[in-house]
Amino acid sequence: MPIWCPKSVNFPLTDEQLKGLLKKYDKNGDGRLSWRELREAFRSLGLDFSGWRAWRALRHADGNGDGYISEKEMKELVEYAASKWGFSGC
Repeated sequence: MPIWCPKSVNFPLTDEQLKGLLKKYDKNGDGRLSWRELREAFRSLGLDFSGWRAWRALRHADGNGDGYISEKEMKELVEYAASKWGFSGC
């Protein structure tokens, strides 16, 4: 169980719900998530140190090393975030 429980998100989140929430932060509509977009998404989920967490998630899920999370890499990002930060319930 996480030590934080954001009030703006109803837990538990399924992988599809988490993916949909993350995709909302693709502010420029290019179909990819940048570090800044990930940071804002994680901040909205109530995560402390959202910039650091975004950097870690990007390093983990960015398979081609271009600095963005593409649609193909989204599954890896969701699995990483769910396992590391317990989006399975508060």
